[in-house]
Amino acid sequence: MSRGKMVRRPWFARHSLTIVACALLLLWLMGYIWLDSKSHLGAFCGNAIADWSGSLVIILGTKFLYEIGSAESKPVRGRKRNRLLELLHEHSLLIFIAVTGIGWATLFATMNPQSKWGQVVGNIVSEWVQMAGLVFLTKRLVEIGSKE
Repeated sequence: MSRGKMVRRPWFARHSLTIVACALLLLWLMGYIWLDSKSHLGAFCGNAIADWSGSLVIILGTKFLYEIGSAESKPVRGRKRNRLLELLHEHSLLIFIAVTGIGWATLFATMNPQSKWGQVVGNIVSEWVQMAGLVFLTKRLVEIGSKE
């Protein structure tokens, strides 16, 4: 095939990572709903909900949002005339994580942290703080051998 022609892959192949991550998140949600949260498997499902929801945010966030200066984000394309809109555009990934993280933290503050779902939401808050930290840190710090 010539170098100039691109092969259009089927829809599922182009979005398979998102689809599988969503399916796994649903599996962990269903497992946590049906299993005793005090069992090993139930506790695992609760923790996996936080982990896979964070993974899904990173998968979709790096696909659609930007963080200027971060090796993990796609390059910012296009310029906005308004400086505020440009700032929001250039930092949309970190802003999205921060705003949704504040939402999760607010929800967690109203819950009993020892309740079944309180533990899961607490883990999600922890996951969001970790994601925000990694996005922020990858703007200035590097690790030899990574994609930068």
